[in-house]
Amino acid sequence: MQAIILAAGQGTRLRAVSPSKPLTAIAGRPLLHRILDNLAEAGITRPLVITGYRGDEVARAAHDWGAETLFNPRWAEPNGVSVLAAALRLDPQGALLVMSDHLASPGVYAQVAQAEPGAALVLGIDRRLGHPWADESDVTRVATRQGGIIAIGKGLGTYDAHDCGVFRITPALMEALAGLDQPGLSDGVRRLAARGQARVTDISAHDW
Repeated sequence: MQAIILAAGQGTRLRAVSPSKPLTAIAGRPLLHRILDNLAEAGITRPLVITGYRGDEVARAAHDWGAETLFNPRWAEPNGVSVLAAALRLDPQGALLVMSDHLASPGVYAQVAQAEPGAALVLGIDRRLGHPWADESDVTRVATRQGGIIAIGKGLGTYDAHDCGVFRITPALMEALAGLDQPGLSDGVRRLAARGQARVTDISAHDW
């Protein structure tokens, strides 16, 4: 399976630690390399890294690992624009979509990759609300019903899960984002959710 890794943003939340979010050292290795390692362990072996801010450095690290890259010249815009940058490179059968600041165990990637074949979009969610690893003030919140997403966003007042930042996507997400001006990823998910096309899989048994 293909994986698209969003690594174009400025990473302001990690700026005090590292000038580049994907290159932040985790136990002596770049965060990006650890994400790519875990994807490969899960059998996801065709990574495409979307670069932007400090793009040459991030691309060099990606190429050192053996991943392909694609530069998004509109990297300062919301992350849905970086997703759209990959539209022409997206496998028609779909791909995993992951964030370069979310370190997930291989089990997360494998479960999302295999969940609900045929769904337009599947999001890995964690139902362990209040878990000490999650920053409740910043995490993206998800409200679900019968295995589907009914609402998503950081400002939700009523929710039953956290977005773990790992999706299985299809061209349907690209179509949803393409009709929006400067879209965030959650905007596209909301559009699919309104059509009943955004599903979830509970990855609470795994670390991320």
